[in-house]
Amino acid sequence: MIELSTGAETPADLIKDTTEATFMADVVEASQATPIIVDFWAPWCGPCKTLGPMLEQAVTAAKGAVKMVKVNVDQAQTIAGQLQIQSIPTVYAFHKGQPIDGFQGALPASEVKAFIDRVIAAAGGESPTDTLNDAVAAAEEMLTDGAAVDAAQTFAAILAEDPNHAGAYGGLVRAHIAMDDLDQAEAILNGAPAEISSSAELEAAHAQLELARQAADAGPVADLMAAVEADPSDLQARFDLALALHASGKVQEAVDQLLEIFSRDREWNDGAAKAQLFTIFDALKPNDPVVLNGRRKLSSMIFA
Repeated sequence: MIELSTGAETPADLIKDTTEATFMADVVEASQATPIIVDFWAPWCGPCKTLGPMLEQAVTAAKGAVKMVKVNVDQAQTIAGQLQIQSIPTVYAFHKGQPIDGFQGALPASEVKAFIDRVIAAAGGESPTDTLNDAVAAAEEMLTDGAAVDAAQTFAAILAEDPNHAGAYGGLVRAHIAMDDLDQAEAILNGAPAEISSSAELEAAHAQLELARQAADAGPVADLMAAVEADPSDLQARFDLALALHASGKVQEAVDQLLEIFSRDREWNDGAAKAQLFTIFDALKPNDPVVLNGRRKLSSMIFA
């Protein structure tokens, strides 16, 4: 298994209040070893009350890659003046004794997290996001190599660290599909957090699950091929052949059959061929040649 934890420091070790007397030690000197995020705030500042907790959450999630120091400007006016703090909240990032980044005003949580990641990268460190993405890549390699159980365990460990990691969530669904545990894959997919339910990773996993369920009912390729050859206008037989071809791993051949149906009758069975094509495309990576060529051919038919 991959070790995902990057530090054992507690929030009390990572976040502190400072004063003018301790600013040099808490910020300038401390930033020689670890980047320090400095939050300039005041008790009467409304946006500060929104931003402060988001900063603390992001710093805590970074597990020691950065630390945070809070400065009440009402009690540290000399420091605020020296750093030309003209409005609050203002946030500076210090590294090696110097400010290297910063912003003013409250930001959304996603931008706060991006700021923290940027500071860590500028200081030559690796953010938890990078660590988790590396773990996802390793799990994907396991899945490609046929080690679906190990991949599922790794994806689950990643989600324990970040429950909203869309790549890990989609990967866990696909791992269970690979284990032929379609009911569990569906349960995981249905339990996805609302924040990522419409992500590309989960849309792809949903498409793969739909195709996997279709594969269970697919007929013999040889029989269906014979039926199509006997009557090329039998679009239902051709559609069933496309399902069987896909189930047997012949994705390009399946797409070709569906394109043929669309070219013969684009409205057949309420546009079933086009809908099935999109399901296949959604299940593949956007840059897959099957997707690129299939979408190009479909577009040429639609706009001909």
